[in-house]
Amino acid sequence: MNRPKKCISVEEAKGLQNNWKNSRGKEIERGQGYEDTREFSFSVEELQEYLDYVKEKSREQGVVNPGIRIYFAAYPKNGPKKSYSTVFLAPTKDGASLGTEGESENNYEIEPLNTVNGGKPPMEY
Repeated sequence: MNRPKKCISVEEAKGLQNNWKNSRGKEIERGQGYEDTREFSFSVEELQEYLDYVKEKSREQGVVNPGIRIYFAAYPKNGPKKSYSTVFLAPTKDGASLGTEGESENNYEIEPLNTVNGGKPPMEY
């Protein structure tokens, strides 16, 4: 199998993570009063299961090229997860590669996915 066109090098990924950590990460830690998580893991199996679900539900709706948008989010302050950051995956009606970034419409008829594990403390990339 060929490497996907949008892959980046490990060095680029480390640089991007360091940029985030040294700018936004410090501000979040200052505002929250603790080091927040900044990395999330899904198993390949659960991602594939969700992608298959989105493909099937989209096909039923007549959506030809569905996509996935990833949103940053946070748990409630008074909840069991200490207001840690999280992400959720939200289906879109057209893949983002079809046009300008952010152009695809969210598909609110398919449920988002949020069962992720976040590092506490975060794992360095």
